Amino acid sequence: MHGLGMLGRVICQKCWKLRPPSSRFLTSLSGDTDRFNGITVDVEQVPHTMSDEEFHGLLHDSLQIWKSEKLNAAWLKMPIQYGRFLPIAAKFGFQFHHAEENNCLLKLWMKESGEDKTPRFATHQVGVAGFVFREDTESVLVVKDRKSKFSYWKFAGGLSDLGEDIGDTAEREVFEETGVRTEFQSVMSVRQQHNQPGAFGRSDFFFVCRMKPLSYDINPCNEEISMCQWMNIHELYEGSKSVAPITKRILDLAMYGLKEGFHNVDVYAEDMESVYRGLRYKLYHRPYPIS
Repeated sequence: MHGLGMLGRVICQKCWKLRPPSSRFLTSLSGDTDRFNGITVDVEQVPHTMSDEEFHGLLHDSLQIWKSEKLNAAWLKMPIQYGRFLPIAAKFGFQFHHAEENNCLLKLWMKESGEDKTPRFATHQVGVAGFVFREDTESVLVVKDRKSKFSYWKFAGGLSDLGEDIGDTAEREVFEETGVRTEFQSVMSVRQQHNQPGAFGRSDFFFVCRMKPLSYDINPCNEEISMCQWMNIHELYEGSKSVAPITKRILDLAMYGLKEGFHNVDVYAEDMESVYRGLRYKLYHRPYPIS
C-alpha cells in the first residue's frame, strides 16, 4: 500500500505538469454584466501557464455560453502581459475599442439582429486657457509658445487631466506656464473644433476662463514658453495682427465686460449633486434671479 501511495503521488504530479491549473479548473471566463446586456471580462483571471490552444478553447466555450444567454456584447480587458492572446481573440471577431497605459479593451458585438450601438472611446479632448486680468494696471497675462509655428500672443493654458474640473485646469496650467497663481472666476467662451492637428484624430473643446490673479511675479516655464508678460489690454487689443482670431474675440468679450459688467459675459459654475449617489458635478450657466 505504501508503494502504491508513492506511485499515485508520482502519477498525480505528472498529470499536474501535463494539465496546468488553467485547464483543470477554469472552464469559462467570468465577468460583470452591465445594463446594456453586455459582459466585461478581465483576462488577468487566466493563469500565465495557460497555452494558446487552451485559451482558444476557453474563449470558444465562453462565447457559446454568452451567446446562449443572448448577451449583446463581450468586452475583453487585456493586460499588456497577455498580448500573445490578441491574435486568438481577433480570430473570433474581437476588435480594439481602446488602449491606455498597460491595458487594452477589445469588443465583440454578438447580437445577430440590430446595429452595433456600443459607443466609441473618447471622441473629444478638452483644452483650457486662462484670461488673467489685473484691474490695477488694466493688463492681461499673455504668453508665446516656444514650440508653436505661430508667433501669436495667447492666454496660458493646456489640456485638462482626467477627473479634473475646468477651473482647476485653468489654475494649474496658468501656474505651470507662467508661475502666476490665480483663482477661477467663470467661463467666458467655448470653442468646438474638428480635425485639429495634434489631437490624435479627436474633436476638440477649448474653454477660455476668466481668472483672478492671486500673485503677479512671472516665472515662466522655459521648456514650453518663449515669452511671457503682463500686457496692457488696450495695447494687446489694438495690436490685433499679433493675436489669433480667437484671442481677438476674447478681448472683444473682455472689453464689453469691463464696460457693461462681466455678468453680461460670464458663464458660472454651480456645484450640483448627481443622481448617482456620492457623486457631484459642475453645471455651467448664466446667472439668473432665484425666486
